Amino acid sequence: MTKQQQRQDAPLREPKPPFPAQHQDGVGLEKKLSPRPKYEAEAYRPAGKLEGKVALITGGDSGIGRAVAVLFAREGADVAITYLPQEQPDADETRQAIEKAGSKCLAIAGDLTDPAFCDDVVEQVADQFGKLDILVANAAHQNRKPSLADVTDEEFDETFKTNVYSYFRLSRAALRHMTAGSAIIATSSETGIKGSRHLPDYSATKGAINAFTKSLAIDLIDRNIRVNAVAPGPVWTPLNPSDDGMTAKDVATFGQDSPMGRPAQPEELAPAYVFLASNADSSYITGTVLQVMGGETTGG
Repeated sequence: MTKQQQRQDAPLREPKPPFPAQHQDGVGLEKKLSPRPKYEAEAYRPAGKLEGKVALITGGDSGIGRAVAVLFAREGADVAITYLPQEQPDADETRQAIEKAGSKCLAIAGDLTDPAFCDDVVEQVADQFGKLDILVANAAHQNRKPSLADVTDEEFDETFKTNVYSYFRLSRAALRHMTAGSAIIATSSETGIKGSRHLPDYSATKGAINAFTKSLAIDLIDRNIRVNAVAPGPVWTPLNPSDDGMTAKDVATFGQDSPMGRPAQPEELAPAYVFLASNADSSYITGTVLQVMGGETTGG
């Protein structure tokens, strides 16, 4: 078998549970995950679809955000990423991967629950690169709870401020700079379509993201700015081992109940974001929640 055939067949050999039992307290780091999430997408062949574009990706230090940032760079875009200060080691690796692909990277640490930071980060990108063409609102917060009674007001606020408020604020700020042909993409979730017993607040934010995406898409049609979302199923990222409600044993079996019997690797999600960002591929698609759910089928 040639190396090219090995790369093309790689998805058939993705890691499956059980994984090593593991848990991370506080902010999760990709560098501590075992096995390491796959983001380099060796089988992917870029075609210059985002040549000359500038993208801002929140939560771009790890997980889906990292994989999207690297593929955007390989497609010719310069990329800015945001992350929490505690995630600096992961952000450094992502920046190096973007630069290795031949693109410029602006890495900005900060807290997206702060309204001022959402405005400031967009202005930093516009100042650094002279424009902003693509916004990917990807950063997220989640913590599983046994029941709704265990969800505190503080937890509910943090989940909504991280997942929904930042999407709204970043979009509002980005639209001051975006012109015709720009794109906004949000990371939704299968939980926003199906719900989740132990993630009521997180699921609610993803449902809100879906509705906001559709509403904003309608509003921006006249400006020729497209707005879409990607709804992943289970994905192997630091979000799960750092979930306070996930035990080490839970993490070891994460994704095994999906139809494919495993979680997705971040590199399997990233091409969907390239597709939605590229006017060559998706110029007639707006207001869509694209499901990448490993065999789960549902309307939404």
